[in-house]
Amino acid sequence: MEALEARIHYTFKNPRLLAEALTHPSLAYETQGPHFDNQRLEFLGDAVLQLILTRKIFLLFPGLDEGSMTKLRSQLVSRTALQRYAQRIELGAYLLMGKGEAASGGRDRPSTLADAVEALVGAIYMDSTLDEATTIVLQLCREEIASLDLDQEHLNPKGRLQEILQATGAPSPSYEMLDQRGPDHRKEFVSRVFWQGEALGTGQGSSKKLAETAAAREALTHPMVLRLCSKARSILPPAQPEPQPPTTPLPAAARSEEVSELLAHP
Repeated sequence: MEALEARIHYTFKNPRLLAEALTHPSLAYETQGPHFDNQRLEFLGDAVLQLILTRKIFLLFPGLDEGSMTKLRSQLVSRTALQRYAQRIELGAYLLMGKGEAASGGRDRPSTLADAVEALVGAIYMDSTLDEATTIVLQLCREEIASLDLDQEHLNPKGRLQEILQATGAPSPSYEMLDQRGPDHRKEFVSRVFWQGEALGTGQGSSKKLAETAAAREALTHPMVLRLCSKARSILPPAQPEPQPPTTPLPAAARSEEVSELLAHP
């Protein structure tokens, strides 16, 4: 399994953990015998991945509200994103699975690849430390993390709205608190954003800041703002991926045989 370890820049101290992470549940079903699979490590890896990427987003975007950070994180841990991570290291070719599952395209199945990535992260965490797992995860997700700040309408609607309106040379928009209701421990605030005397959007939230953010998000859909946006919009160039060391991939069957040897000699 040296080729896979080279791809993720990590060498396992306990190779059995790697073998477990790469074992699809179909193997035990097909052999009708006692056999571990990667489901437990997948459960663990999901939590580890969420923690690492949540912390990264928290540090990258200071002041970003909870809802926007949740949207960002969903981009990094969606099934589509997990599938891309797996394809980046050709993880499907290393999976050990039943013949029927492999024959039906299991090595390329999005759900299988997503589960395997989470299991691999869980195995790395169990074999090392959170710091080491963090280094590997951030390297694996680097391209997706680098592109997170492109969609400013969702990430920072107040900042994006101000950028569009100030590009006209006019003053910044202003926010007015229209209402606050509910008990002290569950206040609901309603805010409206104005520009040049015109109301552009209204929003509500559990704090004044969240209400203003929601108002700005609605304002970005206002016809006048959309017209201005077409003139002010600027797109950042996509981040270039870091060069990776060349590797010579083995055929999928050969890689699975390596896993089988690990299972036979724990």
